[in-house]
Amino acid sequence: MYRYDEFDETLVRERVAQFRGQVVRRLAGDMTEDQFKPLRLMNGLYLQLHAYMLRVAIPYGTLSSRQMHRLADIARRYDKDYGHFTTRQNIQYNWPKLEDVPAILSDLADVEMHAIQTSGNCIRNVTADQYAGVAAEELEDPRIYAEIIRQWSTFHPEFTFLPRKFKIAVTGSPHDRAAVRLHDIGLHMRRSGNNGSGEVGFEVIVGGGQGRTPVIGKTIRSFLPKRHLLSYLEAILRVYNQLGRRDNLYKARIKILVNSVGPEEFARLVEEEWAHIKDGALGLPAEELARITDYFAPPAYESLPRVTPAFEAKRLEDPAFARWVRTNVAAHKEPGYAIANISLKPEGGIPGDATADQMDGVADLAERYSLSEIRVTHEQNLVLPYARQSDLYALWQGLEAFDLASANLGLLGDMITCPGLDYCNLANARSIPIAQEISRRYADLNRQHEIGELKIKISGCINACGHHHVGHIGILGVDKRGEEFYQVTLGGNADENAALGDIVGPSFAYDEVVGAVETIVDTYLAVRESPDEAFLATYARVGLQPFKEKLYAAH
Repeated sequence: MYRYDEFDETLVRERVAQFRGQVVRRLAGDMTEDQFKPLRLMNGLYLQLHAYMLRVAIPYGTLSSRQMHRLADIARRYDKDYGHFTTRQNIQYNWPKLEDVPAILSDLADVEMHAIQTSGNCIRNVTADQYAGVAAEELEDPRIYAEIIRQWSTFHPEFTFLPRKFKIAVTGSPHDRAAVRLHDIGLHMRRSGNNGSGEVGFEVIVGGGQGRTPVIGKTIRSFLPKRHLLSYLEAILRVYNQLGRRDNLYKARIKILVNSVGPEEFARLVEEEWAHIKDGALGLPAEELARITDYFAPPAYESLPRVTPAFEAKRLEDPAFARWVRTNVAAHKEPGYAIANISLKPEGGIPGDATADQMDGVADLAERYSLSEIRVTHEQNLVLPYARQSDLYALWQGLEAFDLASANLGLLGDMITCPGLDYCNLANARSIPIAQEISRRYADLNRQHEIGELKIKISGCINACGHHHVGHIGILGVDKRGEEFYQVTLGGNADENAALGDIVGPSFAYDEVVGAVETIVDTYLAVRESPDEAFLATYARVGLQPFKEKLYAAH
């Protein structure tokens, strides 16, 4: 893992001291809320429906056990005993008192964490593949480059007040787990050459995003050598900063600019700007790349057999463990090791929430079984990336003790859900109760496994924090004359085959939407050609019409 240097330490401590003074002035009445707002947002502090919300950065989703213990301590001491892991690999606290926030930020600084650039019109937390460094099919660890981008972008004076917020994601695997095509800039690591045998660099994808105008990003450069990473990003941001709209909040994102001028013209503008700076100070020095790479060097793996007899025996003996392994354990690049996924989606639970005790429990399990490292996923789950196969049964039992062993990863119960109208002052409708009711309706895990991979994503408003546009089944809360309704989309996808879902038809009332999901699932099961045909494959084959007919048959 990356360790803060003296520059990181200094800037974070100085920011904490600065904000402490600002809070004192606000509490004393020396500053109005309008004056305070831009200052608190620079420190990740939002004002939601009922209380302040603090968003804490988890760069590229990587945490140490020590940091997770501190997050648990903050939840216990300053909040209502829980935290909410988000789709940007961050954590949010929904109930901090304003007078406590400086102390929280100081406690975070003690473990090399902060809330800087988790809000505002700046470059936000850089996200990456949660399996970075351990995925069997990976070209290179993308966290190295996410860290380089973090250092370049933190307090970048030219990009502190962009037209709108800006999000970057990096993946190093052919299978995209970081949703790079749904970001302002997505970086997908590739090999150069027609046969993919050359040097490793980046496909550069620009102008993706969800929200009011959902767009799949466009590739503006099929291959960028690694040494040019920062200069090319700088060129993109300069073009956006100069030409992006500032007169209309809804048309300020880079996706609007790319679509208005066209991807080809945008690429030309970037290349023109890049020509002036590509050979300047932003070239990535080999020694600096080596220095950052050393922080992400693979651990000293043990020499283990590819198949562990004790692990295989436990799979045969215990069906519940076997089911968890089937969904929640992924292949590791090292023989005898496994990637263990922890679902934060228990039956009837709030997706992404973890109690302080659960966070402490995960931290303890990571110390015992995962070299003290934890990952946060953009799908609101956790990962232990260094589990030995021989430890998986004991790990699973440890997760069971904290109600964290739901065997539903990638299945219907593993929903992405935004906080919705229960917390957010932008929301039109509740999303959490809908997710909870769907979860209870499909509480039978055997049924979920029979259905197979099916990703439901729920947003409480058009801002799409729940990623509904790219859900296999997407659910969007809308307001109709003061009542909550829900628009349903089908066929969305966030991976390397990214696609936006198709709107089914008229929206459904609050008490109808869970039944609509059940109708969709039942229709899928009826029309799929075999149990091996996944939902997206079936949808691609039969299209929208069979689902639409069933959904509106009674209307």
